[in-house]
Amino acid sequence: MSAVWRRPSLAGLEIGWRWLVGVVVLCLASIALRSYGLDVRVNLAGLRDASVFQPAAAIANLRSVADVLWAWAWPMLRWMVPSVVVLWLFVAALGRTVVLRRLDGTLQSRRFAVLVLGALRAGLLAVVWGVWLCGVGVAVRISITGPASRQGEPSIVLFCAMLIVGSLAVYVVWAAVDWPLYLAPLLAMQLGLGPGIALKAAIGSTSVRGKLIEINMVMNIVRIALIVLAMVFSASPLPFSSVETQTFLNCWWGGVGLVYLGMSDYFHVVRSAAYLSLWRAYNFPNSGRPREA
Repeated sequence: MSAVWRRPSLAGLEIGWRWLVGVVVLCLASIALRSYGLDVRVNLAGLRDASVFQPAAAIANLRSVADVLWAWAWPMLRWMVPSVVVLWLFVAALGRTVVLRRLDGTLQSRRFAVLVLGALRAGLLAVVWGVWLCGVGVAVRISITGPASRQGEPSIVLFCAMLIVGSLAVYVVWAAVDWPLYLAPLLAMQLGLGPGIALKAAIGSTSVRGKLIEINMVMNIVRIALIVLAMVFSASPLPFSSVETQTFLNCWWGGVGLVYLGMSDYFHVVRSAAYLSLWRAYNFPNSGRPREA
């Protein structure tokens, strides 16, 4: 962490390529909204009246609103999402190559390998998000809609418990199994390997597996801590809302969001630096410190 902190250009490059994609996505969203219009009618009164004391009604209102929004957004999403995914993968391959070579000038440019491995990780991450969403649906059926359909009493406590435990379980499992997808691009650039061979070499790095998983767990805990801090700072002006304007609150929340994204990007670079240093320490103990570009 301190080594990356002393070289702010690393985090600056990471922030640059990630936020570049964000700016382009916002422009695409703006064009899509102008093209398809904003005429969507949502039952906002039902959302305002939603209460945890009537969870079945709240879930029904949320479902009706989601159906309306999905029908309205689908014409945009069906062309926008593939475009954004392709843009992200190509820019990520170039951006990560630049950042890693800036981190260590001995690394080779293996853009195709980084692109393929990035696409693989994105696909698996989408599957994990799908599993999580299915789990949320199961929790809703077991704790709220199921009992309500049988004239029983829905349980918000059970729903929250299932949601928290299930989310943490998915989070921990993903952190424990996705480390080869972080290590493989580094090995591809370090050893000049193709994507398949690099992934196989990453999976076969049994000497550092436990420590890489530990780094992954710590980085994910740091991400959770950043989310909690962002929530705390976002809520801190609310006790003074009687003397604050909505413009100030919007600027404050936007600033907190940007700080969170910047720190998150910084820790992405820290993870890569830690992976590379640890793998070298075990496989090339006499290689010395990475050389700057």
